[in-house]
Amino acid sequence: MVTEQATPRVTRRRVRTRANLLDAAFAVFAAKGFGRVSIEEVCEAAGYSRGAFYSNFDSLDELFFALYRQRADLIAEQVAGALALDGPDLDVPAAVDRVTEVLLLDLDWLLVKTDFLVHAARDPGVAQSLLEHRARLRGAIADRLSRARGLTELPAVLGDLDGAAHAVVAAYDGVTTQLLLDKDVEGARIWLKQLLTALLTDGSNPQRAH
Repeated sequence: MVTEQATPRVTRRRVRTRANLLDAAFAVFAAKGFGRVSIEEVCEAAGYSRGAFYSNFDSLDELFFALYRQRADLIAEQVAGALALDGPDLDVPAAVDRVTEVLLLDLDWLLVKTDFLVHAARDPGVAQSLLEHRARLRGAIADRLSRARGLTELPAVLGDLDGAAHAVVAAYDGVTTQLLLDKDVEGARIWLKQLLTALLTDGSNPQRAH
């Protein structure tokens, strides 16, 4: 009975410790870059020992991917939530408006994301994990776009729904790369809205893009 009462407390503490380590790592990675950060720096920023770190993560690589997955999943949820509001059908221009209004465009996140992409490019194992995650995101977008046929016909130039999903992700990647350089978040939202509207419709409803 005593053991049953103690276990939830340990579990909650561990969850909190893991969350604090992720938050601290995010701040340190954004400030210094993944390749310039040590486990000791993450522990110091979080206020924990190396023992606490290793009870949650085997390495900085594991922590880094957990951090990437956490933020990437948030973006996927934002996109899915915005696309789900139309019910059984999908009004693409209206959905584009909603997606670009809620989508995470945080400069610190983009710095961390870029570090992760460069790291993955040099490590086939990490790259495969990242490719699988991006494939799941494209699959979710393609599935939702498949319900758009009754309201908005997708341009034939995109090919199939997977091609449209690829285009959506590529547009986001391009806009966020520019955002890293010019730091213009509002401009990035406007540009992303214009790109997605042009990609996913025939462009005959231009007021949606402003």
